[in-house]
Amino acid sequence: MDLWFSEFHTPDVKHSIRVSRHLYSKRSSYQQIDIFETPEYGRVLTLDGSVMLTERDEFIYDEMITHVPMAVHQGIRDILVIGAGDGGVVRELTRYDRVRSIDLVEMDPQVVEACREFLPGNACRMDDRRVKIYFGNALKFIRRREASYDLIIVDSTDPFGPSEGFFTREFYGSCYTALREDGIMVNQQGSPFYAEDAEAMKRSHKRIVSTFPISRVYQAHIPTYAAGYWLFGFASKKYHPVDDLDAAAWNALNLRTRYYTTRLHVGAFCLPAFLEEMLQEVEE
Repeated sequence: MDLWFSEFHTPDVKHSIRVSRHLYSKRSSYQQIDIFETPEYGRVLTLDGSVMLTERDEFIYDEMITHVPMAVHQGIRDILVIGAGDGGVVRELTRYDRVRSIDLVEMDPQVVEACREFLPGNACRMDDRRVKIYFGNALKFIRRREASYDLIIVDSTDPFGPSEGFFTREFYGSCYTALREDGIMVNQQGSPFYAEDAEAMKRSHKRIVSTFPISRVYQAHIPTYAAGYWLFGFASKKYHPVDDLDAAAWNALNLRTRYYTTRLHVGAFCLPAFLEEMLQEVEE
């Protein structure tokens, strides 16, 4: 008997992956957590029936949300990561010797526990001495921080349900306050392809533009996410994501990556016409 995991990207579009084994299933206090073994994508983490990551393509997301700001701001020392309980973002950040501290705020301790056991490739650096994990409400956590971080990475789930609070003007204002005078915020912005996702993306971008003096959107192609086309937001008090890219300094680090390069960095901010029009609508 074939076993398949299916996720609806819209009511009329479904993405399915053949499953070899159902490795983990647990209902935490916050959500349903499942981990599947699949022939094509390796292990797959889902929360409430939505794919969060797969072993096959997680490197794209984690590299793009991490190395883009790190290649722009050479003085990043203290970092706040919101969400990302799987550990992939932390893994990438700990590759930088200049990083002094990483505060990870994750709502659900069960996600971290499951990923430590079943996704060690992601969770392998969670015990780095620079990492401090806080379990709880990130919205409350960040309200108590002022000029504390050089970089904030918001690796939340989509802007529906429990993560809706991470896409509000109030939250972006709290991030602005928690950043130092040259700080950067990077967040996942979803997909612009399907109508409901596009509207959520535009709402989020409009709120970020009204909060930060510099705000740009960049893209990556992630096969298991909606339409295979994903966006990130880059918001800063000082740095422009392309004009201030220090490609020579980043390349001198000799970090081995599978997706990110400084050449790709520049190209990721060159958006297709339909997306530029969407963003201009809300920016005006």
